[in-house]
Amino acid sequence: MDLLRIIISVLLPPLGVFLQVGFAGAFWLNIVLTLLGYIPGLIHAIWIIARR
Repeated sequence: MDLLRIIISVLLPPLGVFLQVGFAGAFWLNIVLTLLGYIPGLIHAIWIIARR
């Protein structure tokens, strides 16, 4: 299931984080990072998915 979340995160990083943690603080942080730049949002999303 984590592989599917990582694939979704490559397409849309906040969605992958949302599927992992819901509406937690990590989701909102990922939205801000993605708005600042795609790469920081992607790195954060993969880190959140791999960590949990």
